[in-house]
Amino acid sequence: MTSPRRTFAIISHPDAGKTTLTEKLLYFGGAIHLAGEVKARGANRRARSDWMKIEQQRGISVTSSVMTFEHDGITFNLLDTPGHEDFSEDTYRTLTAVDSAIMVIDAAKGIEPQTRKLFEVCRLRSVPIITFVNKVDREGRPVFELLDEIADMLALDVSPMTWPVGMGGTFQGILDLATKRITRPEGDSRTFQGKVEEDPALPDDIAEEIELAQIGYPAFDDAAYRHGDLTPVFFGSALKDFGPAELIAALAEHAPPPRAQPAEPAPVSPENGEVTGFVFKVQANMDPNHRDRIAFMRLCSGTFKRGMKLTPTGHGKPIAVHSPILFFAQNREVADEAFPGDIIGIPNHGTLRVGDTLSEKADVRFTGLPNFAPEILRRVALKDPTKTKQLRKALDDMAEEGVTQVFYPEIGSNWIIGVVGQLQLDVLLSRLEAEYKVAAGLEPAPYDTARWIAADDPADLKAFMDLNRSAMAKDRDGNPVFLAKSAWEVGYVADRYPKVRFLATRER
Repeated sequence: MTSPRRTFAIISHPDAGKTTLTEKLLYFGGAIHLAGEVKARGANRRARSDWMKIEQQRGISVTSSVMTFEHDGITFNLLDTPGHEDFSEDTYRTLTAVDSAIMVIDAAKGIEPQTRKLFEVCRLRSVPIITFVNKVDREGRPVFELLDEIADMLALDVSPMTWPVGMGGTFQGILDLATKRITRPEGDSRTFQGKVEEDPALPDDIAEEIELAQIGYPAFDDAAYRHGDLTPVFFGSALKDFGPAELIAALAEHAPPPRAQPAEPAPVSPENGEVTGFVFKVQANMDPNHRDRIAFMRLCSGTFKRGMKLTPTGHGKPIAVHSPILFFAQNREVADEAFPGDIIGIPNHGTLRVGDTLSEKADVRFTGLPNFAPEILRRVALKDPTKTKQLRKALDDMAEEGVTQVFYPEIGSNWIIGVVGQLQLDVLLSRLEAEYKVAAGLEPAPYDTARWIAADDPADLKAFMDLNRSAMAKDRDGNPVFLAKSAWEVGYVADRYPKVRFLATRER
């Protein structure tokens, strides 16, 4: 019996319409009753999943949230990923927690750089992908051009499942290629309001395109899709309600139920009776009134029951999970039980960290959740020196969430933060002020990059650290870090100390 769970993420370039699609999926899935259109900056009804102040100001998603909804007996767990490239690390970790993904592409722009980056992450884990070409109600590129670009750039077989009858000004609806039914736009707003035509007469050029497509592209193959080699392609407009219902149906029918997860000593199958899961994200202050901290755990095996004791790999002390949460954006419900594939929130005070494995017996560790070396380093300058303690707490909290990394130099008192992209710095300052009431500024750091260091012989490591004390720091876990003035310096120092390894990623 296959599990009635589908855990998926939506990946796209910023502005391809991911937030609108997220909201429409929740609406069609019955989870919200009002799909407040997500206006670029104007409307006050924002997407329910964007709750942080900076997200609402800029109309982008910068933290991954989780939304659960049920439809036709299937439970869907939708993980919202930051679309902005500066948050690639958070997104990378979110994608480790899903079994499939929907890739959203703008019909006018095709595949954009960020879509491609996220796709590569999915490919690393063979995550099956359903493609949704959005905004066909506006002028876009020719359908064949879009399909060929997906096939060529991503090295995927494409199998069109629906076909747009015209685009932009000539848009007349979406044809389902299997059932030959067409969904038609209605009213002044040209939205889909339920008008479906069976076996319609198609304009000659469209009929010809479809005939060519059915000869030229492979038919949908379940095994190839689940293996990550073929993507079914749907066309539509999330804003005008063309497509969300078909996407939910496709996920229900084709997307894989919870899959086995890579772990040591062996992969963990969802059929395994023992409860195991891993923390892929920690979020502080989702509710600013309560200063709360929630660890998001993907359940990988076993049936979780409220009040259960689970042991984190990090420090080995069992913790009782008394009030686990199931999410619907800002609305939360306490979960009495959860099954493999579910994402549950565990309130905690800094005991759980990203990458922790939680299990009943503590004899397993999930792998593949890395830390990446930061590409931008800055010094933190406090405007009020009496707030040092609050600043340290805030930086530790955010390092634990994976928003930034924090390094404490061996010499000198200015802490250094490292991020992968510039926007993370804006988020850091905005949250320091809003959530921790700490006013701080950022100054250029004398360093350009950071590397974790390791050596087989502790004596070699110690000798290196003693000779380079002015460039040494510790990360928040106490691991030694070498701060370099340039990438060239990393190479130069690595050549001089062949027994020391300089690492750009570290398994959590």
